[in-house]
Amino acid sequence: MAVRRVSTSDHDAVLEFLNTVILGNEQLVDLFQTNEDVVHWLRKTGFLNGAPTPELEAQTLASDARSLREVIRELLAQRKTGEPVDIGRLNPMLANGGYRIELTYDCEGNLAARRRYTGDNSAQLLIPVAIAAADLLAGGDFRLIRKCEGDRCPLWFYDRTKAHRRRWCNMSLCGNRQKVARFRTRTKCD
Repeated sequence: MAVRRVSTSDHDAVLEFLNTVILGNEQLVDLFQTNEDVVHWLRKTGFLNGAPTPELEAQTLASDARSLREVIRELLAQRKTGEPVDIGRLNPMLANGGYRIELTYDCEGNLAARRRYTGDNSAQLLIPVAIAAADLLAGGDFRLIRKCEGDRCPLWFYDRTKAHRRRWCNMSLCGNRQKVARFRTRTKCD
């Protein structure tokens, strides 16, 4: 049984979940090709937190993760543009997950409320991501959540810069491409 404490870093993890579709060689590449890809990502981000993974049917976790990712992407875009969020898209996924909340002490002796998940199927493995997405949609600062302005770049980020003017996922990649493209456009006009 996995134990998970929801934190503000989970907002970043949700954006990282969306960013499992990347631009590579001018084509979109999905990093969730297999169940193992998803399990690796869940472990790396702490969503599995040492829990054993159940036996899963071929590619069910990968398929469910891709579906959840696209629902979150659509809801995030709705929230970002000020449209009403279609809560009926995420609520069924949230309802499928089973967990309980219990009080525990952390390693420093502080009292903490933690969610304990069963993790016995693909829906259960993804429920912490769905919960973190619901928390982000309800409580995230959408003035600071942005989609990269790079051409065709699918990445999202939380702008934590001092001036809150970040425009690209990575200045050296997308930012530089945009600057070079603008330069080329200007020099063609001269």
